[in-house]
Amino acid sequence: MLQVTGVVRPRPGGTLNVDLPTGEVEVAAESVVILNESEPPPFPLNDRADGVDESLRLRHRYLDLRRGAMQRNLRLRAGVNRSVRAVMDAQNFVEVETPMLIASTPEGARDFVVPSRLHPGEFYALPQSPQLFKQLLMVGGLDRYYQVARCLRDEDLRADRQFEFMQLDVEMSFADAQDVMDVVALAVDAAVVGATGVSIGDIPSITWQDSMERFGTDKPDLRFGMELIDLASVFASTEFRAFQADAVKGICVAGMGEASRSTLDGLVDRAKSLGAQGLVWMRVRDGGVLEAPVAKFLSEEEQAGVVATLGAVSGDLVLIVAGERRMANEVLGALRLDLGKPPVNFSETEGGPALMRFVWVTDFPLFEKVDASGRPTPAHHPFTMPHLDDLDLLDGTGDELLAVRSQAYDLVLNGWELGSGSVRIHRADVQSRIFALLGIDAQEAQERFGFLLDAFKFGAPPHAGFAFGIDRLVALLAGEENIREVIAFPKTQSGSDPLTGAPGPLDPIHLRELGLALPARPKK
Repeated sequence: MLQVTGVVRPRPGGTLNVDLPTGEVEVAAESVVILNESEPPPFPLNDRADGVDESLRLRHRYLDLRRGAMQRNLRLRAGVNRSVRAVMDAQNFVEVETPMLIASTPEGARDFVVPSRLHPGEFYALPQSPQLFKQLLMVGGLDRYYQVARCLRDEDLRADRQFEFMQLDVEMSFADAQDVMDVVALAVDAAVVGATGVSIGDIPSITWQDSMERFGTDKPDLRFGMELIDLASVFASTEFRAFQADAVKGICVAGMGEASRSTLDGLVDRAKSLGAQGLVWMRVRDGGVLEAPVAKFLSEEEQAGVVATLGAVSGDLVLIVAGERRMANEVLGALRLDLGKPPVNFSETEGGPALMRFVWVTDFPLFEKVDASGRPTPAHHPFTMPHLDDLDLLDGTGDELLAVRSQAYDLVLNGWELGSGSVRIHRADVQSRIFALLGIDAQEAQERFGFLLDAFKFGAPPHAGFAFGIDRLVALLAGEENIREVIAFPKTQSGSDPLTGAPGPLDPIHLRELGLALPARPKK
């Protein structure tokens, strides 16, 4: 590290570098002082760190942060935080910090737990979200709350998931879903405008059911078409037994009609790995003729119907999955993403920020599955208000409960779930009813959630809220495929920190203070 003293002057002609902030000037050095010495860095500190092992980068994260890409990403993140805070403040929301040491509550993932020294054998949990506390704030009269909150979930890591993550957390009293969605859209738009200079405009909305039918997922990527098409009418009277199924769905892959047989076999294997019995492929030739091993089993009318219904032309490839409806949708939805996913980096593709496709997904099922005992599992969390038109359906049993819609809504960007929200249950009787369906009896409910149920007895207002992931939004704005690239000190995919060595063993004295005894660790 050097300290250079001298005269700043314009660069001579022919030496300008417009790619540098200082590319038009130079320093005529008069003195040079060594402030500190440095060892050779263990990897090149170029912009993208191509080919450098990630564990090496994270072990020396303080050096990795010197790279231009990391500097830009962290400054972008800071700008996003400033933008969303400015919007929430302007909308008269109050920023309130909620506790980090809380009681363990069921929110869909495993808790990180903290042993109590003062209460041996008892534990705190680190918050998966501020969910219950922000509902209590509504009871307490703070009718517009927000927080840039740190949340922690002990779940398997992947490109868009870390143990620790930051979210913009919002709650509003006397509000419905649309009120919350409007405020969140303002915050997201401010963040995007600050990063790209382009407004996101109005965000379209699609129901969960339509999203599953058209895109095979509740996180639709709208940057490209290739929608799933129902072919039931085409094969209503078919003699081809494979298509005599609960659902027959298809997609048309433009220009892929000349794919090699090995490529097609790979698609079949992929479909089977996702739960399909098989995958039917058909090449579209001139005149709408279908070329495929199964073509001989289909009538001319059925073949023409496939081409017309899918809008296929010569040179296209048709893919069809038949079977149980949800399976068919999900398999084709995955193949759609495999075959049609455009680049992640907006700044390096034609259209720039215009390739950001936001969409609200609404009317999720209240429950996502029913176990062998007939007990349902909440699709979001157990504090989501059922759709008012479906309250009577709560009297059903087993799979009948899967028809109950919730007042829940997700914000999706390019196939990534940015966040989710819902209208909350504000009545103790409805909350107790949901707990009972989930197998939580009155005594257990009082033990685990008594503070919330008691609060509801004192005139809790109707309220709704939302939370979206800051990390995911910044990653998408930065054109990064992994949120580790926009977090200063992330964990590896295995959950370790090569920089500090976490997680690691505790000193035996510390364990005794906490009243903990661990089994002997196997020798390595």
